[in-house]
Amino acid sequence: MNLSPHFTLAEFTTSQAAARKGLDNTPSGEILSRLRITAANMERIRSALGEPVAINSAYRSTEVNAAIGGAANSAHVQGWAVDFICPNFGSPLQVAEAVAACGIKFDQLIHELGSWCHVSFDPRMRGQALTIDRNGTRLGLHP
Repeated sequence: MNLSPHFTLAEFTTSQAAARKGLDNTPSGEILSRLRITAANMERIRSALGEPVAINSAYRSTEVNAAIGGAANSAHVQGWAVDFICPNFGSPLQVAEAVAACGIKFDQLIHELGSWCHVSFDPRMRGQALTIDRNGTRLGLHP
């Protein structure tokens, strides 16, 4: 099932942790509606970068989120967040810088130091752009 022209529900819900532990990662109808909004925003990011993006993680059920040690208030649980890379565009920092500069509204844009980008479209739309290092220390987008 497609959520948008380039993103499928499977991409947004596949979880190695869920598969390994036998956990259900099926979104409710309300979450599915949010995932469609999130996918539409990811289409805008894909267009701004001019390259396909690879989804590392998107929706996580409460059980899956707990199994991976995610924050209880994670936007992933609500269907608003995506962790992704775009290697054809550049490093995760370059991707985060480009997304921050392109005018797409977001709640949080996090460069997970050297690994991937996290973006959330929580309706608060705070526009927070930062880097988090391996110890969880929050820094400005440019570490």
